[in-house]
Amino acid sequence: MIERIWSGRSPLWLLLWPLSLIYGAVSCLIRLSYQRGWRKSWRAPVPVVVVGNLTVGGNGKTPVAIWLVQALQRRGLKVGVVSRGYGGKAERYPLLVNGDTSTEQAGDEPVLIAQRSGAPVAVATKRRAAIEALLASQPLDLIITDDGLQHYALQRDREIVLVDGTRRFGNGWWLPAGPMRERASRLQQVDAVIVNGGDAQPNEIAMTLRPGEAVNLQTRQTMPISALKKVVAMAGIGYPPRFFATLKQHGVMPVSEIAFADHHAYSQEELARLLTDRQILLMTEKDAVKCRRFAQTEWWYLPVEAELSGSAVAPLLDDIERLARQYASRIAH
Repeated sequence: MIERIWSGRSPLWLLLWPLSLIYGAVSCLIRLSYQRGWRKSWRAPVPVVVVGNLTVGGNGKTPVAIWLVQALQRRGLKVGVVSRGYGGKAERYPLLVNGDTSTEQAGDEPVLIAQRSGAPVAVATKRRAAIEALLASQPLDLIITDDGLQHYALQRDREIVLVDGTRRFGNGWWLPAGPMRERASRLQQVDAVIVNGGDAQPNEIAMTLRPGEAVNLQTRQTMPISALKKVVAMAGIGYPPRFFATLKQHGVMPVSEIAFADHHAYSQEELARLLTDRQILLMTEKDAVKCRRFAQTEWWYLPVEAELSGSAVAPLLDDIERLARQYASRIAH
């Protein structure tokens, strides 16, 4: 239902429109308060690059954050990542993610980023605290914030926005009548727009999510996803239909598709009930980091890699690397 409302296909969005005006007014006032200096923002001693969204829901932000970290690491930069850690409930913050950190403590996305990239990751509701904890633990050239485009208490040097190429901006209205955190005109002020799927428009960077081989949660065995039979597909991400569509594009026709809420907290019993005899449970990697400790024999996940194309990709990385080198040079002198 919410997708129909936000896409404009249901007239119910009109009932929510007054609340959207209130949301939009508050959002604009918060941003203006930082721009005018009525509220103080903080500048980190190293460059900060925000990877964020204008809309709610899954746009592929975390795969892009991982791609960016790895691309900059290959250029010799020491990159740290900060996240709000949605869904995590640690005893204290900031929390430095390590090999023993659970998703119950840090949230699923920070754990996934740390595992995939090997980069130091810190979690805190206040990004400043997370950055200070990272810099106190080791020297870094650059900080990437996973989400936080609307967290204006933190000054940033570059802004990268993810857009769903199929859904774009729905009906274009603020929450709750539409999917927008900020209006689409905000794109005119960011440094790069990456479009996940669909058709990228001029000045946008095209992106696709390329699946790898399926991985068994227990044994780490890998195999082509097309070799999996009697698959029950599940996804607890921002936009589960994208995962199900990816499976079908690569030859997997699930016997059932089960969508959970984003950041859903799973239990072994809950997932075991999804399967009957000889069926295979196939999930996203973001789900897998929450399920590995109680995984069963026939539970698999599908890792994906962000692939960016177009002439603007290299200049984006060149610009960020140059920014980090300039900061380091000023500190050295």
